Amino acid sequence: MKKFILSMLLAVMTVYVSYAQEAADSITMGDAQTEAAAAKAARKQKAADRNFHYNILGGPSYSPDFGLLVGGSALMTFSLAPQDTVLPRSVVPMALAFMFDGGINIFSKPQLFFKHDRFRIFGKFSYKNTVENFYGIGYSTNKDYVRSDSTSQYRYSGVQINPWFLFRLGNSNFFAGPQVDILYDHFTSPGKHLVEEPSYQAAGGGAHGYKNFNAGLGFLLTYDSRDVPANAYKGVYLDFRGMMYHKIFGSQKDFYRLELDYRQYKQVGKRRVLAWTAQSKNVFGSDIPLTQYSLAGTPFDLRGYYMGQYRDKSAHLVMAEYRHMFNTDKETWLQRIINHLGFVAWAGCGFMGPNPAKIEGVLPNYGVGLRIEVQPRMNVRLDLGKNTVNDQTLFYFNMTEAF
Repeated sequence: MKKFILSMLLAVMTVYVSYAQEAADSITMGDAQTEAAAAKAARKQKAADRNFHYNILGGPSYSPDFGLLVGGSALMTFSLAPQDTVLPRSVVPMALAFMFDGGINIFSKPQLFFKHDRFRIFGKFSYKNTVENFYGIGYSTNKDYVRSDSTSQYRYSGVQINPWFLFRLGNSNFFAGPQVDILYDHFTSPGKHLVEEPSYQAAGGGAHGYKNFNAGLGFLLTYDSRDVPANAYKGVYLDFRGMMYHKIFGSQKDFYRLELDYRQYKQVGKRRVLAWTAQSKNVFGSDIPLTQYSLAGTPFDLRGYYMGQYRDKSAHLVMAEYRHMFNTDKETWLQRIINHLGFVAWAGCGFMGPNPAKIEGVLPNYGVGLRIEVQPRMNVRLDLGKNTVNDQTLFYFNMTEAF
């Protein structure tokens, strides 16, 4: 809890200083300072007219998966056609973390919009060299597996390059296109008891570690009527995608993935939104890599479960989240700062099993979070999520909303 309070205070103080400076620039001045006030207003207008906007936060932080670390987050937004008033602003969030054990984690989920929003490039890109944990496969094993440096821990190094390309179909809200996924995983220094874990051994892992390379090609069919994809107030998002990993693409193993992702957003007041989602992730095959099983619980859905703590061939979830930003008249510097703050509350449940029709485990989840607006409709999020199965509470610090 001390780590959570320290992380929250540091994040809030960092953004508070930024907005306190912004607010101070807007304080009403006396007649003798009118000229200086006008100059400042002109500078602020020039900044507002810039196409490229960015925010950078950095300092000590905390992650439930990696503990105390030094990291930074950047949020960059811009338009690839500034004169196009219909085109959404492209969003590139990035996170960089340095762990005290010498690890590093770089992650980005860009959203790029082109040509009157008739073409999009989204994706996930990551590089990691970190200490992680493997809890086995299946609900019963996952639930009872003890997390420690001798039972679950190993050092992981890996890269993922996963762009997807979306073309608008006619004048509709439907998009379709291909995606590519390239993955390299390397486990070293496995815990002495992890070496004895049955699913780790079955996948080819041993005292030396585990190594795997996979490459796949797939498709996406998407319906998207969200007003702002990175932080929607209204609209529907429905995504169906499939991936085939095969030796003909250079993959070491043959397996398949099917995913369904439904999200809907309803505005219930000024900057107040009710969002809900239902998702299903499934992998098929007899020789699935350890890192490619479906996960139930990530920083982008059931917050409160360690990443990879629950994994099997099928994972499903339903979740609803209320998002509330404070609205003030912004007459004083304090009101302007409060206007950049908000909170969320969510509840949901995950389900997992060895195939889409068989459920072996239920994973309830709820939590609350703080939101800090660093650009219009772009928030920093600090979330506190509860895992009721293992009675644990985890803290998260990310850019943009969870879904």
